[in-house]
Amino acid sequence: MQPGPEDALESAQAQIRELELRTKELTRRERARQREVTAVRRKLREFAGDLEFALELERRRASELEQAYYDMVLRLTRASVYKDNETGAHIQRVSFYAKIIARSLGWSEVDQELIFRAAPMHDVGKIAIPDILIRKRGALGAEDRRIMESHTLIGAQLLEGSNSRLLEMARDIAVTHHEHWDGTGYPRQLQGNQIPIAGRIVMLGDNYDALRSCRSYKKGFTHEKACRIILEGDLRTRPEHFDPQLLDLFRTIHPEFNEIFERFQKEESLGL
Repeated sequence: MQPGPEDALESAQAQIRELELRTKELTRRERARQREVTAVRRKLREFAGDLEFALELERRRASELEQAYYDMVLRLTRASVYKDNETGAHIQRVSFYAKIIARSLGWSEVDQELIFRAAPMHDVGKIAIPDILIRKRGALGAEDRRIMESHTLIGAQLLEGSNSRLLEMARDIAVTHHEHWDGTGYPRQLQGNQIPIAGRIVMLGDNYDALRSCRSYKKGFTHEKACRIILEGDLRTRPEHFDPQLLDLFRTIHPEFNEIFERFQKEESLGL
């Protein structure tokens, strides 16, 4: 018996009801999925917020720890000032020279500030050197020179053993700021790129300032004479002692060194 129109209508209605049920089920599942997605997104935002908060706390703690390191070692550095008043101005000027060189090399502002803070620690080991040697007039004998040169190793010992970038750089500077590019320096006769760049930078600034400064055994030289000695050499200082790249930079930026030295001299004369 062939199905009649009523049977066809009933079948069509059944199919429609089935499609409606399926549609409702799909809609329910989609809404449930959307709710789940929304919940996951909310949890991710909460997690991201918690993570950012934790990272910010960590950054603050790291910054505070780094500042604590700096404050601690700065106190050690200041102790050397009591041995020699000129040392205090010297270590400050060397910081400015180092920052100028770092800027000219294209260092980031963060790293420029890092070497600015680390450079004053180059002579921190001198707090262990007898006053009589630091203030002695005239040339040092072999034993006295050995003791004086040990300030590099003493400084490194004072600064080592930390994960702080500041103290790591300060240690490198303390132990290598008397090394020479040609291997004739001390304490380890390092040569060329064996010497950390921070040590090479401070070595140049330290030499310039030593030439300009009055000491118990000599008068200070003019800017022109100090530059001539660094660039052309004399009986003690040779161009081969310096990183050639830094020496080339010095030919261009040395007027800024003079500005720094003269500014400090003016401030000292005014009692600032």
